[in-house]
Amino acid sequence: MYGVILRIVLSKEYTEEIIQDVFVKIWNSIDQYNNSKGRLYTWMINIARHTAIDYLKSKSFQNHLKNQPVTDVVYAIKEEVTSKQTDFIGFDKVLDKLDDEKKQLIVLAYYQGFTQVEISEKLKIPLGTVKTKIRNALLTLKDLLKEY
Repeated sequence: MYGVILRIVLSKEYTEEIIQDVFVKIWNSIDQYNNSKGRLYTWMINIARHTAIDYLKSKSFQNHLKNQPVTDVVYAIKEEVTSKQTDFIGFDKVLDKLDDEKKQLIVLAYYQGFTQVEISEKLKIPLGTVKTKIRNALLTLKDLLKEY
């Protein structure tokens, strides 16, 4: 869960703040979990992912980015560079086996936290096509992960 949030917000400081919110949300809404719809882990990861994306879109975070002194920007860039090097389970090697288009969609959706609508606008392709291609990319990843 920590790794998912870290990949989206690219900062250990923000990740620690967000993970507290995630655990509170899980604690408060555990009665909404339905095991017939999916695994508990997947449900928790989705809460973490959505919370991280919401945090990045929040006004307080956007204002914080606009009002950083120059020294903070340097540290943020340094931290961003080091966080890209964190790959706890070697998933980057699996991701490299995808073709470029599928890899780009996975990176945008799961590493950079773009929504499917935002990806559609960014890549200038229809939303339905984005959804289909991401689904195909995830199925390909599922097949690739069977080897591990």
